[in-house]
Amino acid sequence: MKSTINNTVAFVKEKLEGAEAGHDWFHIERVWKLAAKIAETEDCNKEVVELSALLHDIADPKFHNGDETIAPQISRAFLEEQGVSEEIIRKVLFVIENISFKNRDQAPENPPIELQIVQDADRIDAIGAIGIARTFNFGGFKNNLMYHPDMKPKLGMSKEEYKKSNGTTINHFYEKLLLLKDMMNTKKGKEMAEERHQYMMNFLDQFYKEWNVD
Repeated sequence: MKSTINNTVAFVKEKLEGAEAGHDWFHIERVWKLAAKIAETEDCNKEVVELSALLHDIADPKFHNGDETIAPQISRAFLEEQGVSEEIIRKVLFVIENISFKNRDQAPENPPIELQIVQDADRIDAIGAIGIARTFNFGGFKNNLMYHPDMKPKLGMSKEEYKKSNGTTINHFYEKLLLLKDMMNTKKGKEMAEERHQYMMNFLDQFYKEWNVD
């Protein structure tokens, strides 16, 4: 298992070289470490958790015209090359295909614990100080406004609306980031999300004070 993980790390680092900074190797590395930490508290297949965490953003649809088939294809080809069993490959691909926030309305009932763990890890990296930094980086990448007092958040967007959304970065907090705390699956994930959620709330308070020159 260790050599497969090491090979996967090398593969992902190479594949994501030059990626947008919120979805680069360092994001993957943090999610991998977070997933491993959560996995210690759950009865799970750690190989599936680690491989899924490492490969979950190998071809993020946001950067591939919304195509959600590329990541599973790349992941399957790589894992087959590594001689990973078909059973493990299927489990890893299931995580990759179901991890996304935008697919939450199509979430499987009774998801496997490995999906729950990696999903929590990915969502934890989307909140707190790191989450704030990633959100503003991506907003800048898309040339979105930071904030506009007359542009209100769009709550309850459909998957297609969410994919096409070019709202302000501050609105993204209300459309996604502030919702994640209550979407955590695992006990450890819920605990880790609390502090980060509060940090974002404090940031927003300070942001509005400065914006309004209070």
